[in-house]
Amino acid sequence: MPDNRAARSAEHRGLRKAVRVTLLLGLLLLSAGWWQKSQLPGPASLSPALLAEPLQETVHEASFKTLVDGVQYTIHPRDTYDITGLVVSLHDADTWWDTAHKEWDDHLNLVDLCVVWGENARSGIYRAVHFSNTQWTCHMSAADGSDWQHFNVAQASNNHMITDKPEIGRLLRRIHVGDQVRVRGYLVDYTTYRDGRPFAQRTTSESRTDQDCEVIYVTSVQTLGTAGTAARFAYAAGAVLLVLGALGWLLLPAPPVD
Repeated sequence: MPDNRAARSAEHRGLRKAVRVTLLLGLLLLSAGWWQKSQLPGPASLSPALLAEPLQETVHEASFKTLVDGVQYTIHPRDTYDITGLVVSLHDADTWWDTAHKEWDDHLNLVDLCVVWGENARSGIYRAVHFSNTQWTCHMSAADGSDWQHFNVAQASNNHMITDKPEIGRLLRRIHVGDQVRVRGYLVDYTTYRDGRPFAQRTTSESRTDQDCEVIYVTSVQTLGTAGTAARFAYAAGAVLLVLGALGWLLLPAPPVD
């Protein structure tokens, strides 16, 4: 009997140690992944395509109607648009705290991509600038005034990506901070209808020198380079291990009674 109790005690200590190791490893991986998954790549790893300015040409095409999730929209093309940039921040309209898109019945604007290109990409100055997205805006700031003076705001933009094509939507939602992307389509204005009447309208910028955002009806998305893949894997693995460790702790049998 004493041998059996000793064996059960040893088994319980082993299980408890395994659970603790799982929790610790999960916490370490989650923390490391969270810290690194949004780190931006250095300029040496960027594609030369990021040095080019966006291509834009005025078009005279008729507006067209589309229906997404039961909501009607009219889209008015203004320019063809072709932009290649490094994604420095983004916003997914489906995130739980985004109330504006829901209130506007906006099912076209799936994501916003804040990107930099040109001299900003070549010099690497973007690594000294802080970027963050809210529901409609990309905010940019630098702790050092000298860094901000070297950052060209005309070679950075927040782009409202709209589509009525599910396959384009899936590609847009696979984009992460640190990715290098090429997006082609049209700069557009669009109107949302409610009960058959115009309800809300979004208007695109046509200039990189103003403070307004570009609204892009996306026809093509291409990823030229990715970053942070290992960190995102570590983050996901850490989350899984934490869940497994927590379940293991809850299901851990009581220690044997002497």
